[in-house]
Amino acid sequence: MGLVLPPIEAYHVQHLPIVKAYADKMGLVEVINQLVPTEMAIDPGTIVLGMILDTLSGRSPLDRLEEFFAHQDTALLLGKAIAPGTFDDDTVGRVLDRLYDTGTMKVFTACAVRADQVFGFDKRYVHFDTTSMTVYGDYVLPEETEERQMPFTITHGYSKDKRPDLKQFVFATLCVDRAVPLWGKPEDGNASDKTVNHTLLSNIATFLAQHGVAPGAYIYVADAALVTEDNLAALGDTLFITRLPATYNECGRLITEAVAHNTWAEVGVLAHTKPTKHRPATSYKAYEGQVTLYGTPYRAVVVHSSAQDKRRQQRLVRDIQASYSTIQTAARTAEQQEYFCHADADAAAAKLCAVHTAYHRVDVTVEERPVYGRGRPSTQKPRPIKAMRYRLKTSISTQTEPIARMEEEAGCFVLLTNVPTAGDLAHSARDILTVYKDQHGTEQNYGFLKDPVIVNSLFLKKPERIEALGFVLLLALLLWRVMERAMRMYVDSSSTSLPGWDKKATERPTSFMMVTKFAGVIVLKLGDHRQLARPLSVVQQRYLTALDVPVACFTHCTSG
Repeated sequence: MGLVLPPIEAYHVQHLPIVKAYADKMGLVEVINQLVPTEMAIDPGTIVLGMILDTLSGRSPLDRLEEFFAHQDTALLLGKAIAPGTFDDDTVGRVLDRLYDTGTMKVFTACAVRADQVFGFDKRYVHFDTTSMTVYGDYVLPEETEERQMPFTITHGYSKDKRPDLKQFVFATLCVDRAVPLWGKPEDGNASDKTVNHTLLSNIATFLAQHGVAPGAYIYVADAALVTEDNLAALGDTLFITRLPATYNECGRLITEAVAHNTWAEVGVLAHTKPTKHRPATSYKAYEGQVTLYGTPYRAVVVHSSAQDKRRQQRLVRDIQASYSTIQTAARTAEQQEYFCHADADAAAAKLCAVHTAYHRVDVTVEERPVYGRGRPSTQKPRPIKAMRYRLKTSISTQTEPIARMEEEAGCFVLLTNVPTAGDLAHSARDILTVYKDQHGTEQNYGFLKDPVIVNSLFLKKPERIEALGFVLLLALLLWRVMERAMRMYVDSSSTSLPGWDKKATERPTSFMMVTKFAGVIVLKLGDHRQLARPLSVVQQRYLTALDVPVACFTHCTSG
């Protein structure tokens, strides 16, 4: 009887073994299993890891996790051979319930602390932001529950997704080094950013102490919703950087003062990416001032951007058009009027000259309009003038100075801070702007959390499970950002670049770039032996070097 070989299995693993390698570096499965008690046959850490891998592969609905793992090498990706049926919706639902009962923030904080211990995040700057997460279908309201304390209320509120017709909840995050999330929590759908800020500020010192950050050793960065009387009082001695809302009169005063003084300090270009024809580099300049809010003086930095605020520019264009239309209407009406004496025409001209707008003025002259008698004019003598009438002739000119000033002001915004100009935490105007611009990284996280490729319509009908699902998504985001951070630190420390889009070198690699590079990786499995269907390319090997992950992650099983 001949030798019977086991069948050769092929798995399209893509980048997922790299995600597994980073989960192992963090001890993700171990941390979750230590905190979440269960009597289930499968440990909750492995279920969560499976959900994370699914999330970072293109997100399937929870009731299709079983289908997803039917086509995966579970021993390679999860550290143990697990039947796909383990990931049925009942098992996953029970794990989500256990996570909620244990406390999602308790578990996530433990995972984030472990990641911090391994990777050593820079926690000098703590960025806060919120977004709305829309949901579909009917959801149980608090008054309909059986005396249960709901984690948050799914209801209508201000929709940042421009879907006021849908119910929602608000998701808040706190991020550090390169937009790495350290904290995240769902809030009521109608929760205000101002209120969430105030609640967080009362607990932030205790929370950061868990990460070894002493009071006064960090700077809190948030958007303009931070600026309220209660929030500024709650900040106390906490250093912060935020944007002064344009609704405050002091904002307009400072901008007008900066433009009038014209003593700007050049900041230059802050972007890391190279400018292109269609995306020229934005240059900045700054003006230092001071503002007093609710009886307390603060440092204010007026920033001018060469790109300028498109909304303000559009509003300025509309104002200029309205100005011209107003004065043109008045001029046309006056030109149609005929006067019987020069004095009346002069008076009307003076009155029209007094009509002015912010951006235009009208110049007026009086023209004589002779009235001739009837009959054919003689060729021998001048035509006799019977009477004289008078009309106004107008000319509209643009006031270039006010428009130039308003264009300059339209490109300005004001940053509010109490960060000192001297000492260990001293920041120049350039430093303050640089830190605030990093807030964009936190906002990009929301694009990740809400990407329809990653998160299809949130369909869980229990807020408790939605909170637990949010915890899983936050863990996925943590891994995603840690991988991105590792690649960028490698680029910075080695002074080398990585292949980016269109085979162009980049000094700002992203996790999404990395995913595309490993899209075609296939692993062949014969019994317990695994090997790559094709050797990794030079580009793929360079990314593995930047990530500090061995090639063996694609062929060797490791338990978390």
